[in-house]
Amino acid sequence: MPNRSVLWRAAAALVVTIALGACSGVVPHVRTITLTFVRHAQSQSNADGVLNTEVPGPGLTEEGREQARQIARQLARNGYDAIYASSMVRTQQTAAPLAEKLGKQVEVLPGLREIDAGWFNGEPTSMAASTYMLAPMDWLAGDRQDAIPGSVNGNQFNDQFSAAVQKIYDSGHAKPVAFSHGAAIMIWTLMNVKNPKDSLLHSHPLPNVGRVVITGSPATGWTLVDWDGIRNFG
Repeated sequence: MPNRSVLWRAAAALVVTIALGACSGVVPHVRTITLTFVRHAQSQSNADGVLNTEVPGPGLTEEGREQARQIARQLARNGYDAIYASSMVRTQQTAAPLAEKLGKQVEVLPGLREIDAGWFNGEPTSMAASTYMLAPMDWLAGDRQDAIPGSVNGNQFNDQFSAAVQKIYDSGHAKPVAFSHGAAIMIWTLMNVKNPKDSLLHSHPLPNVGRVVITGSPATGWTLVDWDGIRNFG
Protein backbone atom coordinates (compact mmCIF):
# COMPACT_ATOMS: atom_id res chain seq x y z
CA MET A 1 0.00 0.00 0.00
CA PRO A 2 1.48 3.45 -0.93
CA ASN A 3 2.82 5.62 1.84
CA ARG A 4 0.16 8.08 3.07
CA SER A 5 2.57 11.03 2.79
CA VAL A 6 3.24 10.14 -0.84
CA LEU A 7 -0.48 10.17 -1.57
CA TRP A 8 -0.87 13.55 0.12
CA ARG A 9 2.00 15.02 -1.90
CA ALA A 10 0.51 13.68 -5.13
CA ALA A 11 -2.89 15.15 -4.32
CA ALA A 12 -1.34 18.50 -3.42
CA ALA A 13 0.60 18.55 -6.67
CA LEU A 14 -2.59 17.89 -8.64
CA VAL A 15 -4.38 20.78 -6.90
CA VAL A 16 -1.46 23.11 -7.64
CA THR A 17 -1.40 22.04 -11.28
CA ILE A 18 -5.12 22.74 -11.71
CA ALA A 19 -4.79 26.09 -9.94
CA LEU A 20 -1.83 27.14 -12.09
CA GLY A 21 -3.72 26.19 -15.22
CA ALA A 22 -6.66 28.34 -14.16
CA CYS A 23 -4.41 31.27 -13.29
CA SER A 24 -2.53 31.06 -16.58
CA GLY A 25 -5.74 31.59 -18.52
CA VAL A 26 -5.58 28.23 -20.26
CA VAL A 27 -8.90 27.70 -22.03
CA PRO A 28 -10.25 24.15 -22.23
CA HIS A 29 -10.64 22.75 -25.73
CA VAL A 30 -13.90 23.88 -27.34
CA ARG A 31 -15.38 21.86 -30.18
CA THR A 32 -15.68 23.78 -33.44
CA ILE A 33 -18.17 23.08 -36.20
CA THR A 34 -18.75 24.12 -39.79
CA LEU A 35 -22.28 25.47 -40.18
CA THR A 36 -23.80 26.12 -43.60
CA PHE A 37 -26.81 28.38 -44.03
CA VAL A 38 -28.90 28.06 -47.18
CA ARG A 39 -31.53 30.57 -48.20
CA HIS A 40 -34.79 28.97 -49.33
CA ALA A 41 -35.69 28.55 -53.01
CA GLN A 42 -38.09 30.89 -54.80
CA SER A 43 -41.32 31.30 -52.83
CA GLN A 44 -44.62 32.57 -54.14
CA SER A 45 -44.05 35.87 -52.34
CA ASN A 46 -40.64 36.16 -54.06
CA ALA A 47 -42.30 35.63 -57.42
CA ASP A 48 -44.99 38.20 -56.55
CA GLY A 49 -42.41 40.73 -55.36
CA VAL A 50 -44.03 41.06 -51.93
CA LEU A 51 -42.57 40.97 -48.41
CA ASN A 52 -44.13 38.09 -46.48
CA THR A 53 -42.64 37.14 -43.13
CA GLU A 54 -45.73 35.51 -41.64
CA VAL A 55 -45.52 31.98 -40.23
CA PRO A 56 -45.93 29.52 -41.88
CA GLY A 57 -46.06 31.75 -44.96
CA PRO A 58 -46.26 30.84 -48.66
CA GLY A 59 -44.70 27.76 -50.19
CA LEU A 60 -42.39 27.41 -53.18
CA THR A 61 -43.30 28.09 -56.78
CA GLU A 62 -42.69 25.38 -59.36
CA GLU A 63 -39.45 27.15 -60.24
CA GLY A 64 -38.58 27.10 -56.55
CA ARG A 65 -39.22 23.37 -56.32
CA GLU A 66 -36.83 22.80 -59.21
CA GLN A 67 -34.23 25.01 -57.49
CA ALA A 68 -34.63 22.88 -54.36
CA ARG A 69 -34.04 19.68 -56.33
CA GLN A 70 -30.96 21.16 -58.00
CA ILE A 71 -29.41 22.42 -54.79
CA ALA A 72 -30.06 19.04 -53.17
CA ARG A 73 -27.98 17.36 -55.87
CA GLN A 74 -25.13 19.79 -55.21
CA LEU A 75 -25.27 19.70 -51.42
CA ALA A 76 -25.62 15.92 -51.15
CA ARG A 77 -21.89 15.60 -51.82
CA ASN A 78 -20.88 17.77 -48.87
CA GLY A 79 -21.27 15.25 -46.05
CA TYR A 80 -23.77 17.13 -43.89
CA ASP A 81 -24.62 15.25 -40.72
CA ALA A 82 -27.81 17.15 -39.77
CA ILE A 83 -30.47 19.25 -41.53
CA TYR A 84 -32.43 22.10 -39.99
CA ALA A 85 -35.11 24.48 -41.27
CA SER A 86 -37.17 27.36 -39.93
CA SER A 87 -40.85 27.16 -39.02
CA MET A 88 -41.75 28.65 -42.40
CA VAL A 89 -43.00 26.40 -45.20
CA ARG A 90 -40.58 27.63 -47.84
CA THR A 91 -37.47 26.53 -45.93
CA GLN A 92 -38.90 23.12 -45.12
CA GLN A 93 -39.87 22.54 -48.74
CA THR A 94 -36.36 23.59 -49.84
CA ALA A 95 -34.73 21.23 -47.35
CA ALA A 96 -36.94 18.24 -48.20
CA PRO A 97 -35.13 17.00 -51.36
CA LEU A 98 -31.75 17.05 -49.58
CA ALA A 99 -33.21 15.24 -46.57
CA GLU A 100 -34.58 12.57 -48.87
CA LYS A 101 -31.22 12.11 -50.60
CA LEU A 102 -29.33 11.85 -47.31
CA GLY A 103 -31.97 9.78 -45.52
CA LYS A 104 -32.28 12.32 -42.72
CA GLN A 105 -35.10 14.14 -40.95
CA VAL A 106 -35.45 17.90 -41.12
CA GLU A 107 -35.48 19.40 -37.61
CA VAL A 108 -37.55 22.58 -37.37
CA LEU A 109 -36.15 25.47 -35.31
CA PRO A 110 -38.48 28.50 -35.10
CA GLY A 111 -35.54 30.80 -34.32
CA LEU A 112 -34.28 30.39 -37.90
CA ARG A 113 -37.34 32.23 -39.25
CA GLU A 114 -37.11 35.40 -41.31
CA ILE A 115 -36.80 38.77 -39.56
CA ASP A 116 -40.39 39.87 -38.92
CA ALA A 117 -41.26 42.74 -41.27
CA GLY A 118 -43.80 44.19 -38.82
CA TRP A 119 -45.69 47.12 -40.34
CA PHE A 120 -43.96 46.54 -43.68
CA ASN A 121 -45.30 43.02 -44.17
CA GLY A 122 -47.12 42.84 -47.50
CA GLU A 123 -45.25 45.77 -49.04
CA PRO A 124 -43.40 45.45 -52.36
CA THR A 125 -39.89 44.05 -51.96
CA SER A 126 -38.68 46.96 -54.08
CA MET A 127 -39.30 49.18 -51.04
CA ALA A 128 -37.47 46.94 -48.55
CA ALA A 129 -34.18 48.86 -48.63
CA SER A 130 -35.89 52.06 -47.53
CA THR A 131 -38.33 50.49 -45.05
CA TYR A 132 -37.83 46.95 -43.78
CA MET A 133 -34.01 46.97 -43.85
CA LEU A 134 -33.40 50.37 -42.23
CA ALA A 135 -33.34 49.04 -38.65
CA PRO A 136 -31.23 45.95 -39.51
CA MET A 137 -28.68 48.28 -41.10
CA ASP A 138 -28.59 50.21 -37.82
CA TRP A 139 -27.98 46.91 -35.98
CA LEU A 140 -24.85 46.38 -38.06
CA ALA A 141 -23.75 49.91 -37.19
CA GLY A 142 -24.07 49.12 -33.47
CA ASP A 143 -27.56 50.45 -32.68
CA ARG A 144 -29.24 47.21 -31.69
CA GLN A 145 -31.99 49.01 -29.78
CA ASP A 146 -33.51 50.26 -33.03
CA ALA A 147 -36.61 48.24 -33.92
CA ILE A 148 -38.48 47.52 -37.12
CA PRO A 149 -41.87 49.23 -36.54
CA GLY A 150 -44.27 46.59 -35.22
CA SER A 151 -41.48 44.04 -34.93
CA VAL A 152 -38.20 43.23 -33.15
CA ASN A 153 -35.11 45.22 -32.28
CA GLY A 154 -31.59 44.00 -32.96
CA ASN A 155 -31.06 42.35 -29.60
CA GLN A 156 -34.35 40.44 -29.82
CA PHE A 157 -33.61 39.18 -33.32
CA ASN A 158 -30.04 38.24 -32.44
CA ASP A 159 -31.12 36.40 -29.29
CA GLN A 160 -33.76 34.37 -31.18
CA PHE A 161 -31.50 33.37 -34.05
CA SER A 162 -28.51 32.73 -31.76
CA ALA A 163 -30.63 30.43 -29.61
CA ALA A 164 -31.36 28.33 -32.70
CA VAL A 165 -27.66 28.24 -33.58
CA GLN A 166 -26.88 27.17 -30.01
CA LYS A 167 -29.31 24.25 -30.36
CA ILE A 168 -27.62 23.24 -33.59
CA TYR A 169 -24.24 23.34 -31.87
CA ASP A 170 -25.47 21.46 -28.81
CA SER A 171 -26.73 18.62 -31.01
CA GLY A 172 -23.14 17.44 -31.31
CA HIS A 173 -23.03 17.42 -35.10
CA ALA A 174 -19.89 18.67 -36.83
CA LYS A 175 -21.23 19.71 -40.25
CA PRO A 176 -24.89 20.74 -40.09
CA VAL A 177 -26.83 22.65 -42.74
CA ALA A 178 -29.61 25.08 -41.84
CA PHE A 179 -32.23 26.33 -44.29
CA SER A 180 -33.26 29.86 -43.40
CA HIS A 181 -34.04 33.24 -45.02
CA GLY A 182 -32.16 35.96 -46.84
CA ALA A 183 -32.30 38.87 -44.40
CA ALA A 184 -31.99 36.65 -41.34
CA ILE A 185 -28.90 34.81 -42.62
CA MET A 186 -27.14 37.94 -43.83
CA ILE A 187 -27.84 40.15 -40.83
CA TRP A 188 -27.14 37.50 -38.17
CA THR A 189 -23.91 36.48 -39.89
CA LEU A 190 -22.61 40.04 -40.17
CA MET A 191 -23.63 40.75 -36.55
CA ASN A 192 -21.78 37.70 -35.20
CA VAL A 193 -18.71 36.74 -37.22
CA LYS A 194 -15.24 37.99 -36.26
CA ASN A 195 -14.48 39.07 -39.84
CA PRO A 196 -17.65 40.78 -41.12
CA LYS A 197 -17.75 42.55 -44.46
CA ASP A 198 -20.93 44.63 -44.32
CA SER A 199 -20.62 45.76 -47.93
CA LEU A 200 -21.67 42.24 -49.00
CA LEU A 201 -25.22 43.13 -47.98
CA HIS A 202 -25.39 45.50 -50.95
CA SER A 203 -22.76 44.13 -53.33
CA HIS A 204 -23.85 40.49 -53.08
CA PRO A 205 -27.26 40.03 -51.42
CA LEU A 206 -28.01 36.36 -50.90
CA PRO A 207 -30.07 34.94 -53.80
CA ASN A 208 -32.55 32.08 -53.54
CA VAL A 209 -30.60 28.92 -52.51
CA GLY A 210 -27.53 31.09 -51.87
CA ARG A 211 -25.17 29.81 -49.16
CA VAL A 212 -23.15 31.22 -46.26
CA VAL A 213 -20.60 29.07 -44.41
CA ILE A 214 -19.17 29.84 -40.97
CA THR A 215 -16.89 27.94 -38.60
CA GLY A 216 -16.41 28.16 -34.85
CA SER A 217 -18.62 27.84 -31.79
CA PRO A 218 -20.98 29.97 -29.69
CA ALA A 219 -18.31 30.14 -26.96
CA THR A 220 -15.32 31.19 -29.06
CA GLY A 221 -17.13 33.03 -31.84
CA TRP A 222 -17.61 32.49 -35.55
CA THR A 223 -15.51 33.08 -38.66
CA LEU A 224 -17.01 33.74 -42.07
CA VAL A 225 -15.60 31.27 -44.60
CA ASP A 226 -17.83 31.54 -47.66
CA TRP A 227 -20.49 34.03 -48.74
CA ASP A 228 -22.19 32.46 -51.74
CA GLY A 229 -18.87 31.72 -53.42
CA ILE A 230 -16.97 34.76 -52.10
CA ARG A 231 -14.03 33.87 -49.82
CA ASN A 232 -10.88 35.38 -48.27
CA PHE A 233 -12.31 37.84 -45.76
CA GLY A 234 -9.11 38.36 -43.78
